[in-house]
Amino acid sequence: MLLASNALPYKQDVAGSNPASRIRTTWCSPPWLSVAAGMGAFTTIAMDDTSLRTLFTKPYGTPPPGEEQWRAVYAEDVHFQDPTQERHGLAAYIEAQEGLVKRCDDVSLMPGAIAIDGRTAFIEWEMGLKIKGIEFIYPGTTRLLINEAGKIVDHRDYFDFVGPTFSPVPVVGGFVRWLYKRFVD
Repeated sequence: MLLASNALPYKQDVAGSNPASRIRTTWCSPPWLSVAAGMGAFTTIAMDDTSLRTLFTKPYGTPPPGEEQWRAVYAEDVHFQDPTQERHGLAAYIEAQEGLVKRCDDVSLMPGAIAIDGRTAFIEWEMGLKIKGIEFIYPGTTRLLINEAGKIVDHRDYFDFVGPTFSPVPVVGGFVRWLYKRFVD
């Protein structure tokens, strides 16, 4: 699952000396936004509902993040898992994301509900993939674990891959719908 390219982690602050105090990771806009705004420097935003919503927003027709943006967000030892694959390390994660983009005519990502607890965040989303004139919609949820450096060290996506992928396909779709009725309904 792609993350949007318009927000990057910047630093983290520990609020107070109480061990139970929350660590707040802050995010910054990419340099071209700051310069375009005449600020000449990064604008920081606390890791909250707004910054995660920005991070998980990629409308159709907008470019996906590039390698530099992935490296700013993810730790070198990141673990990534979704229903179709499991990857270890940043290079493998970037390869997976680039592969998804290459297989699709376009990709969108729209966030829903967001929950943050310390260094753990959950984001509901809807991912759209346009492939050979067909749009596939995948509702899902991501769990992110943020390390002490403020980078994502674990990214786990939860979504139904089979239903949205095969239901629109003639013959196979009928079989998938039958399976769902047989075992889920």
